[in-house]
Amino acid sequence: MSFSFIAEQLAQRKQQHLHRASVPITGKQARYIEVNGKQYLNFSSNDYLGLASDPLLVNAWKKGADLFGIGSGGSYLVTGYNKVHHDVTQQLQEWLGLEAVALFSSGYSANQALIKLLLSKNDLLVQDKINHASLMEAGSISAAKMQRFKHNDMQHLASILNTHQRAENKLVISEGVFSMDGDSAPINALKQQCTAHNAWLMIDDAHGLGVLGKEGKGTIVDQQLDNSDVNIYMATFGKALGVGGAFVSGSSQLIDYINNFSKPYIYTTGLPPAMVYCIGQAAHLAQTQQWRRDQLGELIHYFKHLSAHYDIPLMPSNTAIQPVLIGASDTALAVSQHLKDKGFWTTAIRPPTVAKGSARLRVTLTSQHQKQDIEILVKQIKQAIDANHFQ
Repeated sequence: MSFSFIAEQLAQRKQQHLHRASVPITGKQARYIEVNGKQYLNFSSNDYLGLASDPLLVNAWKKGADLFGIGSGGSYLVTGYNKVHHDVTQQLQEWLGLEAVALFSSGYSANQALIKLLLSKNDLLVQDKINHASLMEAGSISAAKMQRFKHNDMQHLASILNTHQRAENKLVISEGVFSMDGDSAPINALKQQCTAHNAWLMIDDAHGLGVLGKEGKGTIVDQQLDNSDVNIYMATFGKALGVGGAFVSGSSQLIDYINNFSKPYIYTTGLPPAMVYCIGQAAHLAQTQQWRRDQLGELIHYFKHLSAHYDIPLMPSNTAIQPVLIGASDTALAVSQHLKDKGFWTTAIRPPTVAKGSARLRVTLTSQHQKQDIEILVKQIKQAIDANHFQ
């Protein structure tokens, strides 16, 4: 029967405790979310600064709609590039210290577009082994040769670059903050390797922008460098900034090349101008409201302190992403369900998103949480772990 693999692979996923489905929440993305009529403390959100439902941004979106309408009406190279798109890209350049910026509908789209655009048959793509799926998938279908280096292992990266010195163009890509592990890339060491081997460096800072660095400028600035010190800097507006969409930055020549040769950029309807206006307001809040980062930092420290007290197996992260390593997928699901029963929304992350045998709870903290939320959560995680005897 045609396409019989669909039913077979879905059945296999269910048998392996790897099947996934979207669960609709009711109302706003916030400290509490409602699912099927029940309230949960939300510890699965990427809304790190608590901006997604902030009244200032809700009003900004409404004002943007009044000023610019709803839809952009076309692609950026036709009629979809409003003055607000231009103004916000200028704002981003000034805030983050960037030469030029191109807007994309999502981080996934931006990553796929870049790899497709820049790399050909005789080129080399080198990626950290645990990079985001958008980067890995794009690399796997690229005409370029893709190699993966062990996570944050600069010696392994150097050996790969040495082996492939004859590649015409070499691009090294790493996340700034790794989305499932929560740790950070060693940007300076990556830059040194790329300089030594005549390679470009790209940083995907989806989970660092707004959270780390002076004025929320991200992972690179947090490590005492400038965002312009890497060849390509990409980040999203849908996490710490609480809105949606993404951008790619680099030299003016690179962005001009995207404008002229990137089909995903050229043939995609532009971001709605009201949304872009809201992104600009979110960027301003992220830049100027240091108290959000200060509060988040205190909560991260408190969570790690309590977890150590209760012998909860955290992965080595100092960011808002605090993975609790479980191991088996079925156990991770059981622990997650235990927490849901107690009123906590904590998502179990399983293969293929993470490596086999490393299923985990991906606990994410936001500036909206309170210390009492964390105290109760940690105690419930401990109870769930003890009840499932996975250690």
